[in-house]
Amino acid sequence: MKGILGRKVGMTQVFTEDGVLIPVTVVEATPNIVLQKKTVENDGYVAVQLGLEDIKERRATKAALGHVAKVNTAPKRFIREIRSEEMMSYELGSEVKVDLFAAGEVVDVIGTSKGHGFTGAVKRHNQKIGPKTHGSGHHRGMGSAATTGLGTNKIDPGFTMPGHYGTDRTTNQNLEIIKVDAEKNYILIKGNVPGPKKGLVIIQSAKCSKGDKTAKVLVDYTKTEEE
Repeated sequence: MKGILGRKVGMTQVFTEDGVLIPVTVVEATPNIVLQKKTVENDGYVAVQLGLEDIKERRATKAALGHVAKVNTAPKRFIREIRSEEMMSYELGSEVKVDLFAAGEVVDVIGTSKGHGFTGAVKRHNQKIGPKTHGSGHHRGMGSAATTGLGTNKIDPGFTMPGHYGTDRTTNQNLEIIKVDAEKNYILIKGNVPGPKKGLVIIQSAKCSKGDKTAKVLVDYTKTEEE
């Protein structure tokens, strides 16, 4: 298991030399700093704590300043843990870069889904709509809240109703890495990943993968420009 923190930039498309179009999400992952290593002896589990993006010291708490001072680095905007024995070889204060992954590897991407505010049960829970005829009086309502005739006058827990929709921790599994650019610090991932543009995402090795795939050979447009 290995992982890195990054920001979702947006979506685009690339072409293979065979002429196949691949929709990809661009994730910018500037070098992560190893802030702490958790061990079984001290913490009961094994993990590596990574930090992403520097912030001004005046915007950080004293606790945060003291924490990063141990590795002689600036306070970080995002701090997350990756449970990985494979990454325990990294020293405190060292950098984790995008070349940790390679094209063809299968990963899970964790992010926070887009917020949609207060929504109805049709959109939030995909409930069936009512008759569309005039006078039906019920088009997109949540339907009956009956308690199966038990007479308890209570609504059972878990009943699907309108409410706040989105901003949940979401994982898209088994996504293929199409390209890794170590110079520009970005990764191209096939398909979509959770969250809005500029949202924080965690890229880590897939837990339920059936194996890595063959790296795609993409069209290199820089050669045409040089010619």
